[in-house]
Amino acid sequence: MTVFVSSGRARTFDYCAGDVGYMPFAMAHYVQNTGNEPLQFLELFNSSYFAGISVNQCMGLTPPGLVLAHLNLNATTVAKLRKYKPLVV
Repeated sequence: MTVFVSSGRARTFDYCAGDVGYMPFAMAHYVQNTGNEPLQFLELFNSSYFAGISVNQCMGLTPPGLVLAHLNLNATTVAKLRKYKPLVV
């Protein structure tokens, strides 16, 4: 898991089965399974409701011209960006 902090700083942590990680409030993060087996990931929030936005969703809600101009992506890729974040319950 990589946690992104302000000013372009980030820290990456490697977890194994049974490990618990903590992310400070309002920090962006990215989780990637680097193993060979399926990952079961449980994300909990200290809140009475869930509120979050994914990078995919953030870019999907940004005007396509801005995404094209700044990220050097092609129009087909930009068109596939989602404007919603699918939830698993």
